[in-house]
Amino acid sequence: MHLLTTVVDMHRQRRALAGSVGVVPTMGYLHEGHISLARRARAENDHVIATIFVNPSQFGPGEDLAAYPRDLPRDLDLLEAAGVDMVFVPSTAELYPPGYETWIDLADLPTKLEGAQRPGHFRGVATIVTKLFNLTRPTRAYFGQKDAQQAILLRRLTVDLNFDLDLIICPTVREPHGLAMSSRNAYLTAEERQRAGVLYRALSAAAEAYERGERDAESLRRGMAAILAAEPAAQPEYISIAHLETLDEIVGEMRVPALASVAARVGKARLIDNVWLGREVG
Repeated sequence: MHLLTTVVDMHRQRRALAGSVGVVPTMGYLHEGHISLARRARAENDHVIATIFVNPSQFGPGEDLAAYPRDLPRDLDLLEAAGVDMVFVPSTAELYPPGYETWIDLADLPTKLEGAQRPGHFRGVATIVTKLFNLTRPTRAYFGQKDAQQAILLRRLTVDLNFDLDLIICPTVREPHGLAMSSRNAYLTAEERQRAGVLYRALSAAAEAYERGERDAESLRRGMAAILAAEPAAQPEYISIAHLETLDEIVGEMRVPALASVAARVGKARLIDNVWLGREVG
């Protein structure tokens, strides 16, 4: 497995590749969710590139950039075991050198849900992913469903900017009690991990109600809110039933596929999770 740290080396190595290339962008501190993406990329492509970069431009003031968990040696061992061919681990100065001033802004999708809570976050996400796509030129790029708004936004970006690639969204990988795997779960105590499973219980209740025929969006929100309210460790930031493509909140009867999503703080961790209603993940 090749470890690359500069833009020059990444360009050089990419030019030497023939056949399909799968790319798995990450911020490191990998868990089974990331590794499942790498395994799928390995199964579907001739070459697999993973990237590890804690992107400062997607962190806002007071967020956890300095404290974000990191363990590069462990990450590299996991990626090698998953069959990754190259890992790109650039420095911040390599991707944002002095004088850098080019950013990617989407007009509408970043203003909702996570974007409303974290202004500027998706500007940083869209910019770094665009840069990584340009550097790695993937045939397929792999992302997890847990970051559903990110996935929806990146699908819009790939269409609008005419990227010649397939964006593959893979199902969320969960801990035994339902908590979506996340690098930020490292902030939770053992008890908080158990209590944080309430996010998935709330979402599962909405999915089950939907399968039974419930189509009133407000009823689904109320059901999720009641389950979250019963767990004092969880402090919700939003509870949403939104259009799966526009992310507009649905009012009244659901007539389109929807994203049921929640964000909540548990202890020191800010957690997000979601389920898709009326459409398969993919």
